[in-house]
Amino acid sequence: MMASIGEFDPLNNIVPATKIEVTVSCRDLLHVDTFSKSDPVVVLYVQGIGTKEWREFGRTEVIDNTLNPNFVRKFFLDFFFEEKQNLRFDVYNVDSRSSNISKFKDFLGQTFCTLGEIIGSTGGRLENSLSGIPGKKLGAIIFTAEELSNCRDIATMQLCANKLDKKDFFGKSDPFLVFYRSNEDGTFTICHKTEVVKNTLNPVWQPFTIPVRALCNGDYDRTVKVDVYDWDRDGSHDFIGEFTTSYRDFSRGQNQFNVYEVLNPKKKGKKKKYINSGTVTLLSFKVESEYTFVDFIRGGTQLNFTVAIDFTASNGDPSQPTSLHYMNPYQMNAYAMALKAVGDIIQDYDSDKLFPAYGFGAKLPPDGKISHAFPLSGDNENPNCVGIEGVLEAYFQSLRTVQLYGPTNFSPVINQVARPSQHTATWLLDMSEHWKDLIQPRSQTRIHATLS
Repeated sequence: MMASIGEFDPLNNIVPATKIEVTVSCRDLLHVDTFSKSDPVVVLYVQGIGTKEWREFGRTEVIDNTLNPNFVRKFFLDFFFEEKQNLRFDVYNVDSRSSNISKFKDFLGQTFCTLGEIIGSTGGRLENSLSGIPGKKLGAIIFTAEELSNCRDIATMQLCANKLDKKDFFGKSDPFLVFYRSNEDGTFTICHKTEVVKNTLNPVWQPFTIPVRALCNGDYDRTVKVDVYDWDRDGSHDFIGEFTTSYRDFSRGQNQFNVYEVLNPKKKGKKKKYINSGTVTLLSFKVESEYTFVDFIRGGTQLNFTVAIDFTASNGDPSQPTSLHYMNPYQMNAYAMALKAVGDIIQDYDSDKLFPAYGFGAKLPPDGKISHAFPLSGDNENPNCVGIEGVLEAYFQSLRTVQLYGPTNFSPVINQVARPSQHTATWLLDMSEHWKDLIQPRSQTRIHATLS
């Protein structure tokens, strides 16, 4: 979802002024399920600057059994002051977990606005009525916007609770936590939900990871409010109590100051002897920096680009136009286009520009021996090609000399590449029939990628 709304023009591109985090809530949604409340999701569409076409930008999570959802998943948008950035938010009731919107059962309404409207509204909070179903009140959708800080730290923490109030008549409680960060106008923005721990008053929640900017957006003393709920299947979760803290308090780790009394204001007002509704304790807390690709490159990481090309007969006769290896005198074939498209990018991060290139699944001259790991250069001692143009030249030369055969056997060439690269990030391109699928990481020490 980290994408620009604007159409990219490399000759006239505008540097985004800032990144904006948009949080979405709904109130009084249409009730369409017979035996339960709706299961809403919000889908964001952005309108292209030039084309005016709407395209999907992202979705919130689905929240079960509620007409008043507060979605945790955010939309992160690049804000251009000079542009009118048109947004469309569609709300659906989801019965199927399919990603296909046409399989969502019910349309619950939509609204249109601009990113500027959300940012420019009082307190960065905009409330719009939903429309799209004539003659029915569809409720409202609420947006809050905040500029993202540059903080890239990631916090991992674990909490437990002790002696929470019993809320279920036939059992104990099913507690979960909801985290909010405070806003300048006194409101709160949801930023995390824990899992539900069933049938206990002394839950231990699983450790979870959250970006520090989601928790406090770089302001370590910003109030963090935590609500404790008892989960109910019908969505009417019972409020147990709440407490407040801050990132700075959390960062001190496990100590007596990070044991929090869970307070329920209504019970406190009614009962003179009321003490609390239990306690929540921070069990562990650690912070790590989230390094980006640019950080690794600036730190000296080199990407060694290694190519393995599929020479099996399943690719078709190279003399025929139906083959992915077809030697068209006027344009590059599918393999060459894939090689150049990926290689032109990768080579910028390889200092020596020497690329080992192999083939597999072919009969080699002069004796017709089948090989699944032969160097395209023809030199077993030196499989390197100079630059992407050198790889292409070796590939074209191999097509003229080898016989496409089989079977498709990846392992020999993968092992061949892996042996000298124990401490090197290596890109292994196996370009088989469906070459348009893009790179997929396979390991931490040797990053193999497959075009398949």
